Amino acid sequence: MEDQREALRKIITTLAVKNEEIQSFIYSLKQMLLNVEGNSAKVQEDLEAEFLSLFSVLEELKEGMLMKIKQDRASRTYELQNQLAACTRALESSEELLETANQTLQAADSKDFPQAAKQIKDGVTMAPAFRLSLKAKVSDNMSHLMVDFAQERRMLQALKFLPVPSTPVIDLAESLVADNCVTLVWRMPDEDSKIDHYVLEYRRTNFEGPPRLKEEQPWMVIEGIRQTEYTLTGLKFDMKYMNFRVKACNKAVAGEFSEPVTLETPAFMFRLDASTSHQNLRVEDLAVEWDAMGGKVQDIKAREKDGKGRTASPVNSPARGTPSPKRMPSGRGGRDRFTAESYTVLGDTLIDGGEHYWEVRYEPDSKAFGVGVAYRSLGRFDQLGKTAASWCLHVNNWLQVSFTAKHANKAKVLEAPVPDSLGVHCDFHQGLLSFYNARTKQLLHTFKAKFTQPLLPAFTVWCGSFQVTTGLQVPSSVRCLQKRGSATSSSNTSLT
Repeated sequence: MEDQREALRKIITTLAVKNEEIQSFIYSLKQMLLNVEGNSAKVQEDLEAEFLSLFSVLEELKEGMLMKIKQDRASRTYELQNQLAACTRALESSEELLETANQTLQAADSKDFPQAAKQIKDGVTMAPAFRLSLKAKVSDNMSHLMVDFAQERRMLQALKFLPVPSTPVIDLAESLVADNCVTLVWRMPDEDSKIDHYVLEYRRTNFEGPPRLKEEQPWMVIEGIRQTEYTLTGLKFDMKYMNFRVKACNKAVAGEFSEPVTLETPAFMFRLDASTSHQNLRVEDLAVEWDAMGGKVQDIKAREKDGKGRTASPVNSPARGTPSPKRMPSGRGGRDRFTAESYTVLGDTLIDGGEHYWEVRYEPDSKAFGVGVAYRSLGRFDQLGKTAASWCLHVNNWLQVSFTAKHANKAKVLEAPVPDSLGVHCDFHQGLLSFYNARTKQLLHTFKAKFTQPLLPAFTVWCGSFQVTTGLQVPSSVRCLQKRGSATSSSNTSLT
């Protein structure tokens, strides 16, 4: 019966997943129909605008060329009319002289003939007809203003839609996710020398498989990529997966996006569990600040109840070995707040396997600071490293400066310079807890233990503050150190 129930549950799960896929595809088809209408209307509008622009250019060119013809015609007409008028006047003058000469010749016997003949001769010498050029000043040929649009007509007839670049194909085998970086590699199905650049889009998601259309996270855009690969650096993997797609662009248009791919981005993501924090710690997201007034009222009530006076410092606290009282489940952590001199706050995500890495940057002026891991059973009065339920690196700037590794109330002094930013690497199955300088990845200390319960990230601060960075992958340099055995090379037997 139980087997059948389990089989039915699997069937229901499979059907639910398939239904979700079909619903997503239906949504995709509906969206594509809307896109077809909208995009076709847009390209039609753009085409009409381009033709109107072309018509405008042709009309402007036509007006200019017609104006040139009119100006040339007016200029030639003016010159020819002036020349015609001059010739007409010269002809009239010449005809008058001719008539006068004929009349004088008929009166050759007259005594006035010599004088008249001399006047006619002088008149002919000065006649406009003999000073007039009988060659037209301008030509009537207008062939220099003729046009041949054969080449332009062929160009117009050859007009067609712009060539669209092919769709890239993302090469998952060559793509890489490491060190909070993603290197994406793609290739073109056909060689295209006209490709100018690529556009890459990515977004975070918690869903495996093909990207969903209804996704809360927006696509982030990177433009102007010249090569067929790109590396995103400095990422925070606060979700399980990332979607990627890429398209090619030439000088004019962009092609279709590639088939989207989903890459897993494994990293340790957690938040600080404010329900576990000491009243004097002000927790805001992943930042913590010690507040002297935060638990004043609670401390007064506790002192009145317990009959105690002023509390001691967290370094020399007489209560550091006090066993925890019975805890009452409260808050999402399922445990009481830390109290007394245990200025502690825990993470909200259990570590029960695998490798995990996170970093913390603390204020160098903090009087005391600690980072490490703890069992969930760590007592509400217990300070980190003071019992067998926690391991930590501790920085003390109060009274005397010290940098120590602590576990089970034993401490090992570390000789390395104290960094202001620490990296924590926990390999649960190997029983390794290593601390690094977060900037240089210098190994500071390694605990080797057999963890018998799930662990929680743990932090403590007194008169100071710190900031946690999560969503980080185990750095490659840390993995290399562990592979070479460097992680177990230091002498830590007194603390295991």
